[in-house]
Amino acid sequence: MKIKKLIALIIAFTLAVTVVSLTFVSLLKVLYPLRYEEYVEVYSEKNNISPAFVYAVIECESGFDSNAVSSVGATGLMQIMPDTFDWIKTKTGYTESYSLATDPEVSIKFGCFLYGYLLSKYGRVQEALAAYHAGIGNTDKWLSDSRYSADGKALHTVPFPATDKYIKKVMLTEKIYEKLYFRKEQ
Repeated sequence: MKIKKLIALIIAFTLAVTVVSLTFVSLLKVLYPLRYEEYVEVYSEKNNISPAFVYAVIECESGFDSNAVSSVGATGLMQIMPDTFDWIKTKTGYTESYSLATDPEVSIKFGCFLYGYLLSKYGRVQEALAAYHAGIGNTDKWLSDSRYSADGKALHTVPFPATDKYIKKVMLTEKIYEKLYFRKEQ
């Protein structure tokens, strides 16, 4: 009789843990959604960027609000500044007007190009994110300063607290997206 109760208790416990686990994962998927998959898939692949990374950037930049405008004037899902938008057009031949920066496809297209370019330029995610957030000029200046970089390639310190926080937030959010949606079956 005691064995049956123990087995029943183990089964009940296992079911409870499974329900709690599924509920937690469902909640995380609400907090970290997949939206605009058709654009993320195309433009992340075209620019050699992980889709989880693109979703993390969108989540951190705009919270998936395509009409988001930052306090400094960056617009859209991936928060592109007008001058940066124009610079991307000179590098790509894209012809879209900045008035379309809130269009999800345009924002993802331009944002993925920029991140792909920055990842190629710096070779490391941290420096690419620093350049996206604080600008290429600031990032290059930090890399050439021994207070922030020992080798001129990797930042050991990011002097702008907001940029340092942004880098950490995007990298953590990317890990969450990886685990929720892009975990490879073993």
